[in-house]
Amino acid sequence: MFPYIQLGGRPITWYMITALAGVLAVIFFTYKMSVRQKLNEMHMLFMMLFAFGGVVLFSHILYALTIPDLTFYVLTHLGDMKSFDDFLLGMGIIFGGSVFYGGLIGAIFVFFVYTKAKKLSFGDYSDIGAMSIPLFHFFGRIGCFLEGCCYGVEWEHGVVYNYSVVSSANHVHRFPVQLVEAVLNLMLFFLLLYLYKKGKARHKILAVYLLVYPTYRFILEFFRGDEYRGFVGPLSTSQFISLILIAVTTVWLLTNYCKTHKGTGKNA
Repeated sequence: MFPYIQLGGRPITWYMITALAGVLAVIFFTYKMSVRQKLNEMHMLFMMLFAFGGVVLFSHILYALTIPDLTFYVLTHLGDMKSFDDFLLGMGIIFGGSVFYGGLIGAIFVFFVYTKAKKLSFGDYSDIGAMSIPLFHFFGRIGCFLEGCCYGVEWEHGVVYNYSVVSSANHVHRFPVQLVEAVLNLMLFFLLLYLYKKGKARHKILAVYLLVYPTYRFILEFFRGDEYRGFVGPLSTSQFISLILIAVTTVWLLTNYCKTHKGTGKNA
Protein backbone atom coordinates (compact mmCIF):
# COMPACT_ATOMS: atom_id res chain seq x y z
CA MET A 1 0.00 0.00 0.00
CA PHE A 2 1.05 3.58 -0.59
CA PRO A 3 0.27 5.85 2.38
CA TYR A 4 0.19 9.03 0.29
CA ILE A 5 0.06 10.46 -3.20
CA GLN A 6 1.89 13.41 -4.66
CA LEU A 7 -0.27 16.41 -5.51
CA GLY A 8 1.49 19.55 -6.69
CA GLY A 9 4.75 18.27 -5.29
CA ARG A 10 3.25 17.81 -1.81
CA PRO A 11 2.40 14.49 -0.13
CA ILE A 12 -1.31 13.97 0.53
CA THR A 13 -2.14 10.98 2.71
CA TRP A 14 -4.89 8.59 1.78
CA TYR A 15 -6.45 9.12 5.19
CA MET A 16 -6.78 12.83 4.46
CA ILE A 17 -8.47 12.01 1.16
CA THR A 18 -10.90 9.46 2.58
CA ALA A 19 -11.62 11.61 5.65
CA LEU A 20 -12.49 14.53 3.37
CA ALA A 21 -14.77 12.23 1.36
CA GLY A 22 -16.39 11.18 4.63
CA VAL A 23 -16.93 14.78 5.72
CA LEU A 24 -18.55 15.68 2.40
CA ALA A 25 -20.76 12.57 2.51
CA VAL A 26 -21.88 13.36 6.05
CA ILE A 27 -22.63 17.01 5.31
CA PHE A 28 -24.68 16.03 2.25
CA PHE A 29 -26.53 13.29 4.14
CA THR A 30 -27.35 15.34 7.25
CA TYR A 31 -28.46 18.34 5.18
CA LYS A 32 -30.81 16.23 3.06
CA MET A 33 -32.21 14.40 6.08
CA SER A 34 -32.81 17.60 8.06
CA VAL A 35 -34.67 19.17 5.12
CA ARG A 36 -36.75 16.01 4.65
CA GLN A 37 -37.64 15.90 8.35
CA LYS A 38 -38.41 19.65 8.40
CA LEU A 39 -35.63 20.42 10.86
CA ASN A 40 -33.56 23.59 10.63
CA GLU A 41 -30.89 22.62 8.12
CA MET A 42 -28.63 25.54 9.05
CA HIS A 43 -28.59 24.46 12.69
CA MET A 44 -27.75 20.95 11.52
CA LEU A 45 -24.87 22.18 9.36
CA PHE A 46 -23.47 24.32 12.17
CA MET A 47 -23.74 21.40 14.57
CA MET A 48 -21.90 19.13 12.17
CA LEU A 49 -19.12 21.68 11.62
CA PHE A 50 -18.69 22.20 15.36
CA ALA A 51 -18.89 18.44 15.87
CA PHE A 52 -15.99 17.89 13.48
CA GLY A 53 -14.02 20.36 15.58
CA GLY A 54 -14.93 18.36 18.68
CA VAL A 55 -13.84 15.18 16.94
CA VAL A 56 -10.40 16.59 16.18
CA LEU A 57 -9.86 18.08 19.64
CA PHE A 58 -11.12 15.22 21.79
CA SER A 59 -9.58 12.46 19.65
CA HIS A 60 -6.11 13.97 20.14
CA ILE A 61 -6.70 14.54 23.86
CA LEU A 62 -7.70 10.92 24.37
CA TYR A 63 -4.62 9.80 22.43
CA ALA A 64 -2.45 11.74 24.89
CA LEU A 65 -4.24 9.97 27.75
CA THR A 66 -3.43 6.56 26.25
CA ILE A 67 0.29 7.31 26.63
CA PRO A 68 0.26 8.70 30.20
CA ASP A 69 3.95 8.17 30.96
CA LEU A 70 5.13 10.02 27.86
CA THR A 71 2.50 12.74 28.25
CA PHE A 72 3.47 13.30 31.89
CA TYR A 73 7.15 13.44 30.98
CA VAL A 74 6.64 16.03 28.25
CA LEU A 75 4.31 18.23 30.32
CA THR A 76 6.62 18.18 33.34
CA HIS A 77 9.64 19.15 31.22
CA LEU A 78 8.15 22.13 29.42
CA GLY A 79 10.55 24.37 31.32
CA ASP A 80 13.51 22.52 29.84
CA MET A 81 12.50 23.33 26.28
CA LYS A 82 14.84 25.88 24.74
CA SER A 83 12.79 27.01 21.77
CA PHE A 84 9.29 27.15 20.37
CA ASP A 85 10.27 24.40 17.94
CA ASP A 86 11.05 22.16 20.91
CA PHE A 87 7.60 22.95 22.30
CA LEU A 88 5.92 22.06 19.00
CA LEU A 89 7.91 18.83 18.84
CA GLY A 90 6.78 17.88 22.34
CA MET A 91 3.14 18.67 21.59
CA GLY A 92 3.42 16.69 18.36
CA ILE A 93 4.65 13.67 20.30
CA ILE A 94 1.80 13.55 22.79
CA PHE A 95 -1.02 14.87 20.58
CA GLY A 96 0.23 13.51 17.26
CA GLY A 97 -2.16 10.56 17.18
CA SER A 98 -5.91 10.27 17.51
CA VAL A 99 -8.38 7.86 19.08
CA PHE A 100 -11.82 7.37 17.53
CA TYR A 101 -13.67 7.14 20.83
CA GLY A 102 -12.31 10.51 21.87
CA GLY A 103 -13.72 12.03 18.70
CA LEU A 104 -17.06 10.29 19.28
CA ILE A 105 -17.33 11.69 22.80
CA GLY A 106 -16.37 15.14 21.50
CA ALA A 107 -19.04 15.06 18.78
CA ILE A 108 -21.80 13.97 21.20
CA PHE A 109 -20.73 16.65 23.68
CA VAL A 110 -20.92 19.34 20.98
CA PHE A 111 -24.38 18.18 19.86
CA PHE A 112 -25.65 18.21 23.43
CA VAL A 113 -24.30 21.67 24.25
CA TYR A 114 -25.49 23.18 20.95
CA THR A 115 -29.04 21.83 21.23
CA LYS A 116 -29.31 23.01 24.82
CA ALA A 117 -27.95 26.47 23.97
CA LYS A 118 -30.33 26.88 21.02
CA LYS A 119 -33.25 25.17 22.80
CA LEU A 120 -33.53 22.49 20.14
CA SER A 121 -34.60 18.87 20.48
CA PHE A 122 -31.50 16.80 21.15
CA GLY A 123 -33.41 13.68 20.16
CA ASP A 124 -34.45 14.99 16.74
CA TYR A 125 -31.00 16.20 15.77
CA SER A 126 -29.01 13.43 17.42
CA ASP A 127 -31.02 10.81 15.50
CA ILE A 128 -29.65 12.19 12.24
CA GLY A 129 -26.22 12.90 13.70
CA ALA A 130 -25.96 9.34 15.02
CA MET A 131 -26.60 7.89 11.57
CA SER A 132 -23.76 9.98 10.16
CA ILE A 133 -21.19 8.53 12.59
CA PRO A 134 -20.81 5.07 11.01
CA LEU A 135 -21.05 6.68 7.56
CA PHE A 136 -18.01 8.85 8.28
CA HIS A 137 -16.25 6.02 10.07
CA PHE A 138 -16.65 3.81 7.00
CA PHE A 139 -14.54 6.24 4.97
CA GLY A 140 -12.09 6.65 7.84
CA ARG A 141 -11.37 2.93 8.11
CA ILE A 142 -10.82 2.72 4.37
CA GLY A 143 -8.19 5.41 4.85
CA CYS A 144 -6.64 3.44 7.70
CA PHE A 145 -6.35 0.40 5.44
CA LEU A 146 -4.74 2.36 2.60
CA GLU A 147 -2.36 4.16 4.94
CA GLY A 148 -1.43 1.08 6.97
CA CYS A 149 -2.38 2.30 10.44
CA CYS A 150 -4.70 0.52 12.90
CA TYR A 151 -3.45 -2.70 11.31
CA GLY A 152 -4.41 -6.26 12.20
CA VAL A 153 -2.64 -9.22 13.74
CA GLU A 154 -0.34 -11.42 11.73
CA TRP A 155 -2.28 -13.74 9.40
CA GLU A 156 -0.78 -15.87 6.68
CA HIS A 157 -3.55 -15.00 4.22
CA GLY A 158 -3.52 -11.29 4.99
CA VAL A 159 -2.24 -8.20 3.21
CA VAL A 160 1.39 -7.12 3.23
CA TYR A 161 2.40 -3.50 3.74
CA ASN A 162 5.67 -2.20 2.37
CA TYR A 163 5.11 1.52 2.84
CA SER A 164 2.95 1.76 5.95
CA VAL A 165 3.20 4.93 8.03
CA VAL A 166 3.85 2.57 10.96
CA SER A 167 7.09 0.69 10.38
CA SER A 168 6.07 -2.28 12.56
CA ALA A 169 3.23 -3.05 10.14
CA ASN A 170 5.51 -3.55 7.16
CA HIS A 171 6.66 -6.79 5.51
CA VAL A 172 4.24 -8.97 7.50
CA HIS A 173 1.00 -10.62 6.36
CA ARG A 174 -1.70 -8.91 8.41
CA PHE A 175 -5.43 -9.44 8.90
CA PRO A 176 -7.31 -6.56 7.18
CA VAL A 177 -9.23 -5.61 10.32
CA GLN A 178 -9.73 -2.07 8.97
CA LEU A 179 -11.77 -3.37 6.02
CA VAL A 180 -13.85 -5.62 8.27
CA GLU A 181 -14.71 -2.66 10.47
CA ALA A 182 -15.42 -0.50 7.42
CA VAL A 183 -17.98 -3.04 6.17
CA LEU A 184 -19.58 -3.35 9.61
CA ASN A 185 -19.79 0.44 9.88
CA LEU A 186 -21.55 0.64 6.53
CA MET A 187 -23.98 -2.10 7.57
CA LEU A 188 -24.65 -0.25 10.84
CA PHE A 189 -25.34 2.95 8.89
CA PHE A 190 -28.01 1.20 6.81
CA LEU A 191 -29.47 -0.45 9.92
CA LEU A 192 -29.86 2.91 11.67
CA LEU A 193 -31.28 4.46 8.51
CA TYR A 194 -33.81 1.63 8.26
CA LEU A 195 -34.91 2.06 11.89
CA TYR A 196 -35.18 5.80 11.40
CA LYS A 197 -37.26 5.61 8.23
CA LYS A 198 -39.57 3.02 9.81
CA GLY A 199 -40.13 5.35 12.77
CA LYS A 200 -38.63 2.87 15.18
CA ALA A 201 -36.31 3.85 18.04
CA ARG A 202 -37.35 7.50 17.77
CA HIS A 203 -34.89 9.65 19.72
CA LYS A 204 -33.01 6.43 20.45
CA ILE A 205 -30.93 6.06 17.28
CA LEU A 206 -27.85 7.27 19.15
CA ALA A 207 -28.51 4.70 21.87
CA VAL A 208 -28.75 1.92 19.28
CA TYR A 209 -25.43 3.04 17.83
CA LEU A 210 -23.82 3.16 21.29
CA LEU A 211 -24.88 -0.42 21.91
CA VAL A 212 -24.08 -1.96 18.54
CA TYR A 213 -20.79 -0.30 17.59
CA PRO A 214 -18.98 -0.83 20.94
CA THR A 215 -20.03 -4.49 20.83
CA TYR A 216 -18.34 -5.32 17.56
CA ARG A 217 -15.51 -2.91 18.27
CA PHE A 218 -14.76 -4.85 21.46
CA ILE A 219 -14.52 -8.07 19.41
CA LEU A 220 -12.48 -6.53 16.59
CA GLU A 221 -9.88 -5.31 19.07
CA PHE A 222 -8.74 -8.93 19.47
CA PHE A 223 -7.75 -8.84 15.81
CA ARG A 224 -5.76 -5.60 16.07
CA GLY A 225 -1.98 -5.89 15.95
CA ASP A 226 -0.96 -2.32 16.81
CA GLU A 227 0.18 -2.48 20.40
CA TYR A 228 0.79 1.28 20.64
CA ARG A 229 -2.92 2.09 21.07
CA GLY A 230 -2.78 1.64 24.84
CA PHE A 231 -4.13 -0.86 27.36
CA VAL A 232 -6.05 -0.84 30.64
CA GLY A 233 -5.03 -4.07 32.27
CA PRO A 234 -5.77 -6.97 29.89
CA LEU A 235 -8.09 -4.81 27.77
CA SER A 236 -7.15 -2.33 25.10
CA THR A 237 -8.19 1.27 25.72
CA SER A 238 -10.97 0.92 23.15
CA GLN A 239 -12.27 -2.29 24.73
CA PHE A 240 -12.36 -0.60 28.12
CA ILE A 241 -14.26 2.40 26.70
CA SER A 242 -16.58 0.06 24.77
CA LEU A 243 -17.68 -1.60 28.01
CA ILE A 244 -18.25 1.78 29.65
CA LEU A 245 -20.35 3.02 26.73
CA ILE A 246 -22.47 -0.13 26.71
CA ALA A 247 -23.03 0.13 30.47
CA VAL A 248 -23.84 3.86 30.41
CA THR A 249 -26.19 3.48 27.44
CA THR A 250 -27.99 0.56 29.09
CA VAL A 251 -28.50 2.58 32.27
CA TRP A 252 -29.72 5.54 30.19
CA LEU A 253 -32.30 3.40 28.37
CA LEU A 254 -33.50 1.71 31.57
CA THR A 255 -33.81 5.06 33.33
CA ASN A 256 -35.88 6.49 30.48
CA TYR A 257 -38.02 3.38 30.39
CA CYS A 258 -38.74 3.62 34.11
CA LYS A 259 -39.60 7.33 33.83
CA THR A 260 -41.91 6.67 30.88
CA HIS A 261 -43.79 3.84 32.60
CA LYS A 262 -43.81 5.37 36.08
CA GLY A 263 -47.26 5.45 37.56
CA THR A 264 -48.89 3.36 34.82
CA GLY A 265 -49.46 0.52 37.22
CA LYS A 266 -48.12 -2.01 34.74
CA ASN A 267 -45.97 -4.86 35.92
CA ALA A 268 -42.88 -5.66 33.92
